[in-house]
Amino acid sequence: MVRLGVDGRELMEGISTGIGRYLIEVLRAVSAVGWECIVYGNCSTHLPVTFPGITLRRVKPGWTPWWDQVTLPRRLVQDGVAVFLSPYYKGPLCSPCPTVLTVHDLLFIRHPVSRKPFFNGVMTGLAKLYASRASAIITDSEYGKQSIIELLGVNPGKVRVIPLAPNPAFKPTPLTEAILTKYQITSPYILYVGNFKAHKNLPRLLQAYTQLAPDTRKHVQLVLAGGDERNRLVLDRLAEALGITGQVRFPGMIDEQDLPAVYSGAALFVLPSLIEGFGLPALEAMRCGAPVAASNRAAIPEVVGDAAVLFDPEDVTSMIEAMTQILTGRGVRDQLREKGFARASEFCPERTTGQVLALLREVNLGKPQLDSNVSALSPFDR
Repeated sequence: MVRLGVDGRELMEGISTGIGRYLIEVLRAVSAVGWECIVYGNCSTHLPVTFPGITLRRVKPGWTPWWDQVTLPRRLVQDGVAVFLSPYYKGPLCSPCPTVLTVHDLLFIRHPVSRKPFFNGVMTGLAKLYASRASAIITDSEYGKQSIIELLGVNPGKVRVIPLAPNPAFKPTPLTEAILTKYQITSPYILYVGNFKAHKNLPRLLQAYTQLAPDTRKHVQLVLAGGDERNRLVLDRLAEALGITGQVRFPGMIDEQDLPAVYSGAALFVLPSLIEGFGLPALEAMRCGAPVAASNRAAIPEVVGDAAVLFDPEDVTSMIEAMTQILTGRGVRDQLREKGFARASEFCPERTTGQVLALLREVNLGKPQLDSNVSALSPFDR
């Protein structure tokens, strides 16, 4: 049995993030195999689900680098942790036990926004240092692996590609009038779920929606779901400038129990990102039966396969054509739903969190199978 330590600061009450959802699925798998696990957090950390064998240990908060490099390693020693899993690109540099990092993406290096070159250089240097000290690195996609090798100079054999998997709760679910009323959504609607940061490319999505054929657009609402209030203001102003304020809905964060129904009721789900380390919302939408149009950049094509209509995210016309093809073609929608179910079913816990546990077990035994032959086999082809 492995005594595992996990950085759980991403888990906060009332806040749902991609990393947080990843952590919950890992903890679910850890509990299922009977491992003992200590989740380290601060005063804001909250476990939304109680799992047998999982203990939350809140450690006194302080200056983040001190917490990372001094406070946390001390607790790992005191608790006799055998392996430590970080859901971030960073971890203790002087850890008393092997550390496994999880690099979902390198957006802070690859897509810096309003940052000075000095800051970007410092972040790159730190990321290289963390990667060099880690026993192994998990990433979500082959795209992510190549980015890590290219930007951080990591030996390819040190990086294990383990894709994410949607929670089993994501499945076709009736969209009730109560849910529509709760979020002030009108059907039919085009759906986006995520944050509103620059790399998500939402201004172009608004422009594409504006330029849909009038007969199509007047019947379809655009729903941008997410709790990113700070970046929402820019989109609000753009929607007003484009004259579509009344047709664009910002419902905020959709409650977890309602999200499958909201996905299921969408006439179209769109993921227009310029860069993604994976693109989990597209798979969640597919599992719920929503037809998907997605960007042809970064990791997205290898995740969605042929189960989505792809477009150039920097070409508004390309985006319009993809959206129109789905919205006006009943046969296209039915075909995408069928392909989407099949594609999403390939991403199951046995191929995702199961592989995370297998790697942690290898690291704990001091025998990680991290050579070029093993890592060259993509989990997407297994």
